[in-house]
Amino acid sequence: EVQLVESGGGLVQSGGSLRLSCTASGFSSDDYVITWFRQAPGKEREGVSGISTDGSIYYEDSVKGRFTISSDKSKNTVYLQIANLKPEDTAVYYCAITYSGVVRIATTPFISALYDDWGQGTQVTVSS
Repeated sequence: EVQLVESGGGLVQSGGSLRLSCTASGFSSDDYVITWFRQAPGKEREGVSGISTDGSIYYEDSVKGRFTISSDKSKNTVYLQIANLKPEDTAVYYCAITYSGVVRIATTPFISALYDDWGQGTQVTVSS
């Protein structure tokens, strides 16, 4: 059974920072991509950043420069460091996992339908 567990969300003032964690277990391949998505109230879910086991890293254009993704393979954990938080970053942040091959043939890694397994989400709230 695949499990993804996110943590690290919270209430932060504008300009602050957070580090989100996503710990994965039970995936059937060693060649995969873990991607962070977020969904704000009343908005569609959007992908923000992903990282593959071969070291490839993806950022959605609007978060480049503020979001940094990294991984610790020994802990099967992916981190999303968010700097200079803005109220528009307020959302539930989810991590999802899929096979690297699925992402390689896609036009973008930020398509929700590419991912079958998702975490429960962690809430990030940024106050102005």
